Amino acid sequence: PTARMALLPALLEEEEGGPSTPPKNCRPAHTHETTMIRRLVAQARASVGTAPATVAERVATVGRFGELLKERLEECASTLTRDTGKPITQSRNEVRATVGRVAYFASQAEEALATKVVGDGEEIRFEALGVVANVSAWNYPYFVGSNVWVPALLAGNAVIYKPSERCVGVGRLVESLWRDAGCEQFFLAEASAGPELVSSPEIDGVCFTGSAATGEKIRRTVHVGCRLQLELGGKDAALVVDDVADVTEVAKALADGAFYNTGQSCCSIERIYVQDPLFDAFSDAFAAQVATFKAGSEWDPTTYLGPLCLATQPAFLQSQVDDALAKGAKILTAGTAPPTPRHFPPTVLTNVTPDMDVARAESFGPIVTLDRVSRDDRDAVDKINDSDFGLTAAVYSSQRDRGIAILKQLKTGTAYLNCCDRSSPNLPWQGRKLSGVGLTMSYLGIQAMAIPRAYHLR
Repeated sequence: PTARMALLPALLEEEEGGPSTPPKNCRPAHTHETTMIRRLVAQARASVGTAPATVAERVATVGRFGELLKERLEECASTLTRDTGKPITQSRNEVRATVGRVAYFASQAEEALATKVVGDGEEIRFEALGVVANVSAWNYPYFVGSNVWVPALLAGNAVIYKPSERCVGVGRLVESLWRDAGCEQFFLAEASAGPELVSSPEIDGVCFTGSAATGEKIRRTVHVGCRLQLELGGKDAALVVDDVADVTEVAKALADGAFYNTGQSCCSIERIYVQDPLFDAFSDAFAAQVATFKAGSEWDPTTYLGPLCLATQPAFLQSQVDDALAKGAKILTAGTAPPTPRHFPPTVLTNVTPDMDVARAESFGPIVTLDRVSRDDRDAVDKINDSDFGLTAAVYSSQRDRGIAILKQLKTGTAYLNCCDRSSPNLPWQGRKLSGVGLTMSYLGIQAMAIPRAYHLR
């Protein structure tokens, strides 16, 4: 483990976007965190043997957790806003949606984990992995975390949750909710113990949400045989084709897709391409919609754009804008003066070229590029695919067949037709290229937390 740990920064905290920080000196081979993680993993391993034997019993525990989440919605939302600066209305939205997501997983577990008879004396049985480590993100801690905790526990595993250092309050609250629900297989690691956790040879699965750079370090760090799921960054694009009937409504939808949660989402729209005949009308409608977004205190229920979570992020975003302007980009709109140093004005850049940093690197903030493409669908397909990332892509078209034909050419894990910046528990969530490996959500996300073991019965 010590050699593998040398690949990781001292704090595994390049969570979900933001500028990369230089790796710090690694901790000594034997630290407080190392000892603590060894004990925690041993406790988690022992708890697997006492996990409820049937899926039905685990479903009941998950159901109690969901009810507690619902009952304590205000506490959960306030804790999230206090930790990250997410506007309180959006924090409430996240908690409400997580309640629904928990209920969905519970409703699918029995069927997803049922033994499959596939031949004469041949069965596939889904057995627990063992101990699953979840190194989670700060931007949607309930959403992103529940995609791991709930399926893992339903499959009979123990979970060690390492929250972001920016979400310590949420981490402690989630642990208390699982404890109150009667779950003895959920454990909370110190937020600073990420390197020791993912490098432990006793961990059976690692699920990480964060930057591509840290994801690559983790991929090289986990031991052989460890199940690995990485949900990494994105540079998600949308195409508005020339057959769109209501340009204003599409502009509203994409503005929300770009700037909701202040753009701090792996699937936020960061690049928009509009086919030539509609570009001017779309640009006007998009700028008008962005102008309606209110920036303010995260505690004001009418605030749409809150402060950025990372103190370093405004400077990083400004560097992207400055680089783009120096290379010939233009600002379509940049909102009003930010109310605090942690706010950044919603910025729309045009005339963006591939040599600009904003065209290549994930912004993870309220910046979006808007550019004109020809009426040849292939032009937009080439531009969208010209990215190291492959998380999601959206196409807006009045012709379903045309929209799907374009989407089929895009190299992303998720395809949107006439929508964007959304996830559904019914569908798998995964990335291509640098956007990750493995998947969460849907019945496949439940099965991903188990070993599909082959039984030959003669």
